[in-house]
Amino acid sequence: MTSPEAAPTEPSPLAAYKAILRAVIENRPSGTRQRLAEALGKNRSFISQIISPAYATPVPVQHLETIFHLCHFAPSERQAFLNAYRAAHPGRLEVVDATRPMRRLVVELPDFGSPDLNARADHIVLGVARGLVSLIPAAAEDEADTQGGAP
Repeated sequence: MTSPEAAPTEPSPLAAYKAILRAVIENRPSGTRQRLAEALGKNRSFISQIISPAYATPVPVQHLETIFHLCHFAPSERQAFLNAYRAAHPGRLEVVDATRPMRRLVVELPDFGSPDLNARADHIVLGVARGLVSLIPAAAEDEADTQGGAP
């Protein structure tokens, strides 16, 4: 008598995109997690949570472009990640795609003569930029309120 074999279970879409992200990060130079944490303004533990299928913590959509840029996703990796992300979070990417267009601002800073000081200055400027981007949902709500005819 043979026992029925357990059917292989496919990972959830959330686990699938986290596995892709983890594989990409693990194939990058050491320090990538730390650089990513700094760029996102988060702790390294947050990076561990968003790349581990064991945690239900999703990757926030507003961090995707930073992740793609900093981790140097290949086009095929990016597409596979986005397909799994769309499956895990239907409609979330489309909301971001429908937001207002972004503009690029180039800021020139002096060389502070030290890699540590240069990194600190970069971190400050990126923090200000993230703060400005975080105003977008509030600005969209203000626009919706005025367009809705509310007094």
